[in-house]
Amino acid sequence: MTIILFGAFGTLISFVTISFGAVEIFGRMKLDSLDIGDFLAIGAIFSATDSVCTLQVLNQDETPLLYSLVFGEGVVNDATSVVLFNAVQNFDLTHINTKILFQLTGNFLYLFVISTFLGVIAGLLSAYAIKKLYFGRHSTDREVALMILMAYLSYMIAELFDLSAILTVFFCGIVMSHYTWHNVTESSRITTKHAFATLSFMAEIFIFLYVGTDAMDIEKWRFVKSSPGESIAVSSILLGLVLIGRAAFVFPLSFLSNLAKRNPSEKIEFKQQITIWWAGLMRGAVSVALAYNKFTRLGHTQLRGNAIMITSTITVVLFSTVVFGFLTKPLVRLLLPTMRHSSSMLSSEPSSPKSFIVPLLGNDQDFEEDAEADKSTYVPRPTSIRMLLTAPTHTVHRYWRKFDDRFMRPVFGGRGFAPFVPGSPTEQSVHLPDHN
Repeated sequence: MTIILFGAFGTLISFVTISFGAVEIFGRMKLDSLDIGDFLAIGAIFSATDSVCTLQVLNQDETPLLYSLVFGEGVVNDATSVVLFNAVQNFDLTHINTKILFQLTGNFLYLFVISTFLGVIAGLLSAYAIKKLYFGRHSTDREVALMILMAYLSYMIAELFDLSAILTVFFCGIVMSHYTWHNVTESSRITTKHAFATLSFMAEIFIFLYVGTDAMDIEKWRFVKSSPGESIAVSSILLGLVLIGRAAFVFPLSFLSNLAKRNPSEKIEFKQQITIWWAGLMRGAVSVALAYNKFTRLGHTQLRGNAIMITSTITVVLFSTVVFGFLTKPLVRLLLPTMRHSSSMLSSEPSSPKSFIVPLLGNDQDFEEDAEADKSTYVPRPTSIRMLLTAPTHTVHRYWRKFDDRFMRPVFGGRGFAPFVPGSPTEQSVHLPDHN
């Protein structure tokens, strides 16, 4: 609930704050060719945080709770920002009235719900195909290929219908990790784990290389060299709006989240709030992509206002990534000095960079032994998914698990609901002689 609160509602608050500031400040600066629609697009562009850069700095074993919050909020935040950007682009906002606002809200909800639904459907189809159909479990190669292609199919369908592909593929991945991944053989699990980790690492490297090399494109900078002071002022204003927009929802929403939690140990402390605020200040590839999508339709080399917004976006991205990213680790160690010691006591998983799925990849025997532990004993604050599953609270999660065990997993498979099928290849059956 905290992730949804920050990622969805927090992004909306940041969008409103940055858009309002852009209208008030840039409107007075009278930048060429920019209108109200462009200012709202700026709000969506700079509401998208860069979770990739932040997660490169943080470590799951040292700060598990903070890592999970930043990771979850970053993905939902990116999806919400893209949905907001697409919703703004679909309307003529030169004359805003009540009807336009209702249509904008309806379009946002439509994109958000349909994108999520599409991702869930794609994930369930992949789980059902591997569990029920013979061609899905014919070999490890086919299992791995089916998982990759179904995830990519959800992304392509979302792009085809102008939905939020980030949100679609995110929920497709959630469903596949909960159902599909448990339906495949052990060799397929290991293969998919390392295959997706490798592809993710390569994609992150490509993103940083692309942003860096694009910043060296001299052509776009020629149109702002005549007024460097104005370009620096726009970049500084955007950076200030990012700081204010981030603070406008992190601290108020953290206060509301703490009111809903009865256990004091589950509340977000003020030092943690500062860390979450700082960790989300970085902007990255999503902001650059949205800026190019918005301000290059008429050519950034022909319109001076568009050139200023492109160069300012690149400046904010590079400055926030280098400066804020460099200071994140020292800030975490300064504000949360005991986090490293406590996390080492509570976490038994091996250390690996950005391995958010490690707690989900433990073997079934360890999970069953943990589940059979004495639940009456005191359990510390859940700082990992493994601890949350072994000590579930009486919340929405508990009722979802009941519904999942009774209706969903018997049909789509999952942990403990994927019975052995003689035709399925396993490590043992490959070497067994044929007795027929």
